[in-house]
Formats: sequence, structure tokens, C-alpha cells
Amino acid sequence: MLKKTILLFIIILEISQSYGQIANDLKLWYQQPSGETWENALPIGNGRLGAMIYGNTANEIIQLNEETVWSGSPNRNDNPDALNSLSKIQDLIFKGEYKKAEELAKNSIQSKKSHGQMYQTVGNLLLNFDGHHNPMDYHRELDISNAIHKTRYKIGQTTYHREAFASLTDDVIVIKISADKKSVINFKAKLTSPHKSSSQSVEHDSKLILTGKTSNHEGVEGLVRFKTIAEIRNFGGKIKESNDGLSVEKADSVHIFISTATNFKRYDDISGDENYLSEWVLDKVDKNNYQKLKNTHIEKYKQYFDRVSLQLGSTNTPNIPTDVRLKAFKNGNDPQFVALYFQYGRYLLISSSQPGGQPANLQGIWNQSINPPWDSKYTININAQMNYWPAERTNLSELHEPFLTMVEELAEAGEKTAKDMYGTRGWMAHHNTDIWRITGSVDDIFWGIWNGGGGWISQHLWEHYLYTGDEFFLKRIYPVLKGSALFYMDFLTPHPEKDWLVVNPGTSPENAPKAHEGTSLDAGTTMDNQIAFDVFSTALQAGKITGENTDFLDSLKAFRDKLPPMHIGKHGQLQEWLDDIDDPNDKHRHISHLYGLFPSNQISPFKTPELASASEATLNHRGDISTGWSMGWKVNWWARLLDGNRAYTLIKNQLSPASGKFEGGGSYSNLFDAHPPFQIDGNFGCTSGIAEMLLQSANGEIHLLPAIPDEWDSGKVNGLLARGGFEIINLTWENGVIEDVSIKSNLGGNLRIRSEWPLEADHKKGLGKASGNNSNPFFKVEQTRSPIITDETAYTRTNSTEYHVYDVSTEQGSIYNFSISKNLKKDQKK
Repeated sequence: MLKKTILLFIIILEISQSYGQIANDLKLWYQQPSGETWENALPIGNGRLGAMIYGNTANEIIQLNEETVWSGSPNRNDNPDALNSLSKIQDLIFKGEYKKAEELAKNSIQSKKSHGQMYQTVGNLLLNFDGHHNPMDYHRELDISNAIHKTRYKIGQTTYHREAFASLTDDVIVIKISADKKSVINFKAKLTSPHKSSSQSVEHDSKLILTGKTSNHEGVEGLVRFKTIAEIRNFGGKIKESNDGLSVEKADSVHIFISTATNFKRYDDISGDENYLSEWVLDKVDKNNYQKLKNTHIEKYKQYFDRVSLQLGSTNTPNIPTDVRLKAFKNGNDPQFVALYFQYGRYLLISSSQPGGQPANLQGIWNQSINPPWDSKYTININAQMNYWPAERTNLSELHEPFLTMVEELAEAGEKTAKDMYGTRGWMAHHNTDIWRITGSVDDIFWGIWNGGGGWISQHLWEHYLYTGDEFFLKRIYPVLKGSALFYMDFLTPHPEKDWLVVNPGTSPENAPKAHEGTSLDAGTTMDNQIAFDVFSTALQAGKITGENTDFLDSLKAFRDKLPPMHIGKHGQLQEWLDDIDDPNDKHRHISHLYGLFPSNQISPFKTPELASASEATLNHRGDISTGWSMGWKVNWWARLLDGNRAYTLIKNQLSPASGKFEGGGSYSNLFDAHPPFQIDGNFGCTSGIAEMLLQSANGEIHLLPAIPDEWDSGKVNGLLARGGFEIINLTWENGVIEDVSIKSNLGGNLRIRSEWPLEADHKKGLGKASGNNSNPFFKVEQTRSPIITDETAYTRTNSTEYHVYDVSTEQGSIYNFSISKNLKKDQKK
């Protein structure tokens, strides 16, 4: 194995030297076009508009998206038969007659209407460059430090350049085509779309117009109208109308401005004017000043992107094309590739989620189809939430807003679902939704009956508050937190044998044990209990802050205390079900009962070591191989278990070429996550996991470098955020040991630090030894009940690391500097 690694390193070194100093750390770059493969193309976006740029020299494809181009129109999909059948379904589940319960649920709970609408492509801008078939010196790149796409190649003695970006300031896609000689740019342009209702026209010999209407789907009429305008401006030469588009002849350079708008205004309002909006946006653009458009876009982008920097060591590998690096990464040494992938996740979030818009869906905003996998909806039994795990911790808090707004809208829509289907107060949502904010049960009842979607997504509201301390926001969204708690208060039902209240029917998405007749239905699954625990806990804490009456707060606590404790089974595993029926050979990609480990903080190596041990046993049973998003979740779990080497193994699996197998995972050459097919959640999940390896703040303290693998021996990170408004201004480590750390306190209050190494403070107040619970309310951790353990000897997790835990009283706006203990530093030098 050592010989193989050395040989691979030599090959990489030789390749990098042959390619020269072309790329830098924050570029995806390639020496060949995408051809016709969408997963080879590179994404640009401004939250609302998205494009995949293929970089083809002769037949360029620029595939276009707009975030509100969805099939259907405002609709509801509740099943009115649910309430009358609910008690019968519950009785069957309690009796262990799971198949009968499933059959009844199919008819009475599963939607008889729409199972969700589809996110759809707009179409393509096609550019045909006659004679550009055999380029020399080809290079294309996506510079994620500036959000600019570039293509360069040579035909004969002429070098051609293309540059593109999705403007964050002017809300259009901008393309510049140029060359190092005059009068050599010739191409034909047209807009196409797979929508049957679409049509193209030409206006004023400079504008390509594409109009269309989205599809009908599952009985819901498609009423979203869209209009795309591609305005072509030539410098030198001329433009003329051709049979199906426009032709540019002998130009010196060309600028293309693309605007798209729809009639969508809100999930229940499609009264907008797409014709006016698409033209209004385009008219505002200063088309005579390309450099200004580019500069203002970059400036706005960098306000987000530059908040965080990450260095994990350096090699020559950035000078190797990205697709070659991807093939070599798993068996090589390329720490910069991890940093690139981490920052690529942040790039994708900036590019697919902007305040005032729609949240990133299953594919972000990039989709080439009118019938995409899983409809490219919002799957809220993990995937949509995973998209936003990086938002707060990687200093992109504002970009969380579209998702948080969707939660508020689902709370509006979900009130009727809760009342009509379950007879409860409050609100709820099942496992999937779309732009129309449906909250009924969709898809196969096998997973569609799960009713924990609303409870889980409501926790994102609380998380945003914990990071920002925004009390105005908390007061606004408290009714949503309270409404989620009201649903569980009314829906929980007594367990027939134990003094517990349980969710029934429930599931553990999307697993179905043989012991339950191969169905997923059950009562009191571990994940359902964990989510209910969080719903009551956050409503309780938020209620105290916002002035809720004490009687209601007392009732929240009483209900929470009636939830079942977690169970540790005969294999040492965290039980997925109340029954000890887990199969150690079960390799299912969903490990939903570890929700309590991450993203929740109910399980911790320090506060609940038995449960942490059981979580590790479960992860070992399930194994590392899985789909892309599941790998991303596992990185976060292993980070929370303080095992950086195991987390890094999952990162290496994720950064491997996509196998095409369903349980293969990996990444495509453009570093999109492979479920497969493409789902963007794996990108975001892995980005979050890398952040968790560097910094954690969910367990009552700020834990510095909690899960650093051996390969990240030295490094530096700036800009990560922690709960309580704390920001890492600088965190540097060498030889696996913290050197310096600077933390800014944006809200004030007690700063509790956990470090594997003794630290000294560079300020008068110094570092006090921590004791008791953290007095900072943003770090309050609700205590979970002691687990029920089948066999005390089945599994024991040992952790021999000794930690140093300190408290520092901080003032708002101040920066606090710490460094390794002088005595330890002397020892390190020796």
C-alpha cells in the first residue's frame, strides 16, 4: 500500500509539473469541454437565475434555470379520509399488525391528489461557432473566489475567450465573447426549450425571446408562465436575423445579457407579469459598461464568500485538472482539494439561495429536465434540511432566509393539514413539499406517512436565533415553534404498555425492518421521539424569552417528560425502534435515529457517553458505503463523535468519481454530489461536516478542532461562526496542536472553550477553569433521560483524551486572543 501511495504521488507530481502553474486553490478547471454531458458542465447562479455552462467550442450550451419555474399551480393535497381512519391505524400498529395498518394508511392518509410538482428547466441558449471543432490550448474554469466562469481556446492563430457570471447585483446572466484579433467572432444563437408550450421569436434584430408555460402534473394545471430574453450586443461586425435565431458576423467582441421572469409571486399567488418583469430587469442593466457589471457582481459575491478562509496544507495538486484530482484524491495527499470542496459548497449555497427568493431544492437551482429525479422537490425528511446545514456555521446566515421563510409558509399551509387529517391544533408537514407548500402525504406510504417534517424544519428557526441572537426574529417566528409543539401535544398518544406518549403512526425514514413485516410504520420510533423532544425544548426556551405564560410552558415540559427515553440494544446499538429488532447487517442509507447526534445535540460523548457509544456501534454496523447525501451526514456524525480519521474516510469516499451505482455515491467531474443521480444535498452536507471537524458549538461550549484527521496536521481557518454570536477570527494549528486562536464576541456573554491543549489568554481577565453549566443562555443543552440499556457489556466506547475547558467573560464587539500554553510550546519545540 505504501509503494502504491508513493507511486501515485510521483505520478501526480509529474502531471502537475507538465501542466504548469495554471490553476489556483479556488478554481475548478479542465482541459476538455463538457461535450453533451450535463454533469461535466459548471454551475453559475445568483439565487434566482442559474446556468450550467458546457464550455463547448463549436456548439456551446448554456442551460438555463429560474427558481420559480415549477409545474402546476397553487393547490392542496390533504386526504380528507385520514381523520376517520386514524384510531384504527393506531390500534393496528399497537397490535403489531403493521401490514394491515399500511394498507389502511395507503387509502386514507396517502394523498389522492398531487404528490408534489416538478422543478423544471427553462431551456437552453445555444451558440454555434462554425469551424471551432478542433481547438488547441483548451482551458475552462470556474473561479469560485469570484464566481466567474471562463473558457479559453485557440483556433489556428486566434485565441478566443468567453466569460460568464450570474450577476448578484443586476439579476441577469452576463456572457462576454472576445478574441485576441478583431473581426473574427462569428456565431449563430438561438433559444430552445423542452416545454411543449414554448415558442421563440426575435425582436429588434438583437433580442432572442423565449416564452412558455409549465406542465400540468398529476391533475394540477400548469399555470406558471415564463419569459426569457437574451439580448446580444456586438462591438464591430453586425447582427442579423437567421431562420431560427440571430447570427453574429465579424464582431470584435459580443456581450449577451439574459433575463428570465415568471408570473409567480408567492406560493398562493401567481398574478405576476412575466413580460414586464423580464423586460424591466433587462432595461435597468448598464449594458455599455461590462467591467462595471462584473466588478459590482464580484464585490457583492465576495461580501459573502470572503468571510471564511480555510488552509489545510499545500501540495502541487492545484496545478492538476479537477477531474484528474478527483480520480487521484482517495489514494493521494491533496489537502487543498478538501478546502476547495468545502468552499465549493459555500459557493453553491451563495449561488442557489439568496434573501427574498426560494430555498435551494434537491438540485439547488440547476436542472436540465422538465421531469427531474424525485421532481427536484424539497424532501424534508433530511435532504432540504441538509442543504442549509452550512448556512449558520460557515458564516452565510442571511442565505438561510429563503428556507426559514418556507418554514413559515409551511406553517400557514400545514394548519389545515393538522386539523383536517389529524384533528390537532398547530401545524404539521409530511416528508415532502414543493413551491406550492403542500403538506399532505406524498409518494409511497412506505415513507410518505412520516409526519415529522414540520417538527424538524422548525428547528432551523431556533438555530438561526442561537447563532444571531436576533430577538425580533424570534418574536416573529415563535408562533411557528409553538404551533409545531401544539401539533405534538394533540397528536401524541399513550403507549398501551408503558407510561409514555408516542407518535403513532410514525416511521423511521425510509427503513422497513423484517421484524415489522417489511413495513416502515411503527409507534414511538427513536427519530420521532427525538424530534418531539426538540420541538418541546425549543418552544419551551423560546417561550421563556418571548414571555409565554407559565401554564403553557409547564405543559410543554410535562409532555416532553412523557416521551420515551432512547434505548441501547443487544448489539450495543442505538435502537431505531422501541423494540430491539435492529439487524447489524442492515446497511440502509437512512440512519434517521442518529438525528439526536446531529443535527440535534441530544447525544454527546461528554454528556451522554453511553448514547455516543451506541451511536458509534450503529454507524459501524451500517458501514461507510452509501449514497452521496448519506455520506455527507456520516461526516457530521463522525465529527460529533470526535473521530476525525473516520470522518475523513467518508470525505475521501465522497471525493471519488461517481460509480453510477445507487449505493455508490461519490462526485461527478464538476464536483456535484452523486446520489446518484445528482443531488446537491451531499455537497452541502459534506461542507457542514468539514466545518464540524474544525469547530463545534452545539454541546454547551465552543470546541476547537474537535475532529482533526491525521492528514490535516497543520492548518488555518478564519470566519467560522459558533452559537452565541461568536466568530473565529483566526484559528491556527501546527503539528496537530493549536497555536493561536482569536474569537470575536458579537453578542457578549460567557465564552466557554474546550481544547485538547492547555491555552493561555492574551488579556487581563485570563482563562478561568469552567465548572457547572454554561451561564450563556445560547449554550443551554436540555438534558435527555437516561437510556434503557439491554446489555451493559455489549459495547463500550473509550475516550482517553483529556480536555481543558475554560470560561471567559466577554463584552459585545470585543476580540479575545488565546495561544498554546508556553510550557507546552517549549515541549513541542523540544
